[in-house]
This record gives sequence, structure tokens and C-alpha cells, in this order.
Amino acid sequence: MNERKTSNLAIISLVAGLLGWTLLPFLGSIGAIITGHMARGEIRRSNGELDGDGFALVGLILGWLSVALWVLGILFIFLFLGGLAWFASVAS
Repeated sequence: MNERKTSNLAIISLVAGLLGWTLLPFLGSIGAIITGHMARGEIRRSNGELDGDGFALVGLILGWLSVALWVLGILFIFLFLGGLAWFASVAS
């Protein structure tokens, strides 16, 4: 019986995705996205020798969700607070 090995990139993607939500907010998320895509490609090319697609997928999801929230937060800051600054300048 041939035992499948878990992709190291998939594990790194999962860990980076978790770090993106805790200790390394932006860098961890970018690392999770990059290594997640690399891991999924590596797993597809391995012809069944590598496992860990679920780890890579969770890392990708965590990474993309974190990046999306960063973008929404930055948009909120510029649009909402910029709008308030504009309103204050027009009102005075």
C-alpha cells in the first residue's frame, strides 16, 4: 500500500492563512494565497502522490477573505471619512 504524503506548501498555506488573521495580518494573507495556489498546482501534478488539497483550499479562503476585508476597510476609511471631511469643508 502506497501512503500519500501531505504537500508542505499546503501546510504552509494553512498556517499562513491563520497567521493572516492573527499575528501577521497582511503578509500572512498574501503568503497563504501564493502558497495555496502553488500547493494546489503541485498536488494536481503529483498524480495522486500528494495530499493536502483541503489544507491549501482553507489557506486560500482565509487569505482571500482577509485581503477582502482589508480592501473594504481601506475603502471605508477613504470614502466615509473622506466624505465627512468634504462635508465639513462645505458646511463651514
